[in-house]
Amino acid sequence: MSVGNRKSVNELSPLFVVLTVIFCTCLIASNLLETKIVQIGLYTFTGGTLCFPVSYILNDCITEVWGFSRARMVIWLGFVADLMVVLLGQLTVWLPAAEYWQENEVHFNYVFGLAPRIAFASFCAFLIGSLLNSYVMSRMKRVSGERHFSIRAILSTLVGEGADSMIFFPLAFGGLMPLPDMGKLIMLQVATKTLYEIFVLPVTIRFVQYVKKKEFYSNSNPKP
Repeated sequence: MSVGNRKSVNELSPLFVVLTVIFCTCLIASNLLETKIVQIGLYTFTGGTLCFPVSYILNDCITEVWGFSRARMVIWLGFVADLMVVLLGQLTVWLPAAEYWQENEVHFNYVFGLAPRIAFASFCAFLIGSLLNSYVMSRMKRVSGERHFSIRAILSTLVGEGADSMIFFPLAFGGLMPLPDMGKLIMLQVATKTLYEIFVLPVTIRFVQYVKKKEFYSNSNPKP
């Protein structure tokens, strides 16, 4: 394939914008869903587990295709978007409710009236975990080149998710949850999200290949 067909890596493509929007949406949704702890049989996990791993998969894709600098920009954009939702939620909680809404007030406040320590824990865990995930992915790519994407994706997720869980739960639930239960929950979170990454890895690999072909190469011949 000729070099003339190669697109500029600095071009802000529609596909990059779409992935960024999905990343931010998953991040915001997961932080709201983190307010519920789910138990199915002996298995306990937070509601954010349903969609939070998707943000790490997208993080891997963006880092692999566009590089660490672009991924870092998306992570900070997600942080700002999440912060805006938290601040607007707090403002709405503080506003007086209509008389006919009083019965629903407690439910609304439970979801959006996040305690400052929960929001702080979420922000710290997200920033450090996502940046570590992207950094490890980028550094390993420098060593292995385009090879071993599967290994890079799994290891970077393990590092990122591990840091995220080990930061979030002590900051958010320290003193509110028995330490043995917290330790089990941390291990279950990391294991679940990493297994999630492994399970969808074939789809992730094909998607990354498609994005690379779509973003950096065109099928048509360059115009003279």
